[in-house]
Amino acid sequence: MGAPSNSRFRRPKAGEDERSPNLFVANCGPAVGVSYEAIGSVFSAFGDVKGIYAADDSGARVIVSYFDEGSAQAAFNSLHSRPCPDLANRFLHISYSVLEDSPAPRHITSSVPVSLVASELNIPGLHLLHDFVSAKEEEELLAAVDSRPWNNLSKRRVQHYGYEFCYDIRNVNTKQCLGELPSFVSSIVERVSSFPNLDDSTSVALDQLTVNEYPPGVGLSPHIDTHSAFEGLIFSLSLAGPCIMEFRRYLEGSWLPNSVPGMNMAVENPDDYSSVLRRAIYLPPRSMLLLSGEARYAWNHYIPHHKIDMVNDTGIRRASRRVSFTFRKVREGPCRCKFPQYCDSQK
Repeated sequence: MGAPSNSRFRRPKAGEDERSPNLFVANCGPAVGVSYEAIGSVFSAFGDVKGIYAADDSGARVIVSYFDEGSAQAAFNSLHSRPCPDLANRFLHISYSVLEDSPAPRHITSSVPVSLVASELNIPGLHLLHDFVSAKEEEELLAAVDSRPWNNLSKRRVQHYGYEFCYDIRNVNTKQCLGELPSFVSSIVERVSSFPNLDDSTSVALDQLTVNEYPPGVGLSPHIDTHSAFEGLIFSLSLAGPCIMEFRRYLEGSWLPNSVPGMNMAVENPDDYSSVLRRAIYLPPRSMLLLSGEARYAWNHYIPHHKIDMVNDTGIRRASRRVSFTFRKVREGPCRCKFPQYCDSQK
């Protein structure tokens, strides 16, 4: 069952009656092994259920909507923060929710099919190679970065090599070089130069590396790497754990509101924008992703903040950590790409 069209649920605001016919139920959904049929069977014992909807794209939170407030209150009193025998004694965390209308053109559905190969996404310039490194190489790369100091961000840890990426301006200071890329990635840099999807005339001279460590449930906000900061080839190696990466292209130049400076390529609340194309791909450990051309310059890439990813109706739990090695070439002049509507150099 999907969410009602042109509508969404939220918690009551101050001054509103807290109780409602709608319940927000956490620790419940297909991502944690609970089907909608099982949810309906449990909650229908308290009254007629109007519908069961995904509360978000996590797969672990749902909205149970009744026809009357009394049924919702009875379910809340019986099930909130208590083991549910009919759901393997799972503890459900429940709060009341309010249904409100939202404009149809600005609504984005919460789910998108996940592909296992890049060719299915039909995004020019996007390529994925599985098993780009061996399990032994993966172990050695992780040991190398773990032997070096990490910088702490709000939800993840990072290391920078070559040039430091400044998150406040989403750019690099080309006058402050940190030195050559570390020797433990030399074989990786050499190997990407023969990446099978590169044009024979393409020169690969990578000089910037960002290492990100993501704990479970931490993702990445939708963004396009700043055009003026980096050249047209971006390589990202996934290690230790899997994830889903989603790609979004905002059409008619609607990828950013006019009030946001062109240098800031992040879209913090992308669901506010219409005319969007969405694709998603599963990134297994040891795979290398290449963003080039349209995929690099025109599509936002995004890692959902999930602990469990749904891939072909199968819930895949993220590992205790995921570490990515992102290789780029710092740009020395303005960008002259073919996508000026997404380009800070051509604004």
